[in-house]
Amino acid sequence: MNLFPLNLDIRGRKAVVVGGGAVAERKCRSLLEAGASVTVIAPVVTPGVEELLRQGRIFLLRRQYRTGDPTGALLLFAATNDRSVNRTVAGDAKRLGILVCVTDAPEEGDFASPAVVRRGELLLTISTGNRSPSLARRIRQELEGRYGPEYGSLVEFVGALREKLLTEGRDSAYTTQLFNELLQGDLSRLLNPVERERLFSIANPDPQGPLSPPDTEESP
Repeated sequence: MNLFPLNLDIRGRKAVVVGGGAVAERKCRSLLEAGASVTVIAPVVTPGVEELLRQGRIFLLRRQYRTGDPTGALLLFAATNDRSVNRTVAGDAKRLGILVCVTDAPEEGDFASPAVVRRGELLLTISTGNRSPSLARRIRQELEGRYGPEYGSLVEFVGALREKLLTEGRDSAYTTQLFNELLQGDLSRLLNPVERERLFSIANPDPQGPLSPPDTEESP
């Protein structure tokens, strides 16, 4: 399956999960983490889904799926353990023009959920085109070890530095030079508060400093 990679902003958008088992629960949590408005349709759900309901984080239709239930949704997940129900959900999605993920038969859907490593705003996704979910999990585990929670903080710092430069109207060539130098070598040094303070001072250097914007005219 040759998939097109795409990161969607689904904050406040409706997503429907049909099913109440462990797979459906994982989909719910991923959707909530991305800010979606989640509706679950299932007669029986896991304790974890029940807890999400008690917390007011999801809506629950505690019954069997009905044709038309996902109307208005951006995303739909067929995540039951009943092949015929999942097939029905997929067919309804096609008629309604809704993107659907069919967990037990990805070829019947429009998209698949990749393995994910999330560190704040840093999002790493791994897909094998549904050829080997086990391999995707293995690679995800390796990335989890390589990129720990501290990388979320790193993204925040680099983003703040970039925003500072943009606000000050820095020359693009200077900004590119600064970030090329900044992101070379061991990134873990950027987790040090002293180093961060130093870099913020470099971002506002003396006009004659080594990282000052290049002159556009010759001196008289």
